[in-house]
Amino acid sequence: MENEILEQLEQIKNYSLLAAKTMLTLSEAALMTGLSKAYLYRLTCTKQIPYYKPNGRVYFDKSELETWMRRNRYNTTAEAEAAAAAFVASNPL
Repeated sequence: MENEILEQLEQIKNYSLLAAKTMLTLSEAALMTGLSKAYLYRLTCTKQIPYYKPNGRVYFDKSELETWMRRNRYNTTAEAEAAAAAFVASNPL
């Protein structure tokens, strides 16, 4: 029980530190995104994700990482139906 509480406190501490930072290490980026460190590193090697590499260490800008995560958004059914209705209304037969 005591170990569980200590682990939870450590997680809270890590998330608090993560929220305050603007530049993230590979481990912190993995924690933020839920992706593995190996997969994030593969994305950097193939230049599929924005990153910085001063002195050989990989860093991520938190806002760029959030923008990257928001790419390729899919509309909800309601949004698609509204767009279709607007298109039909603006293009009469």
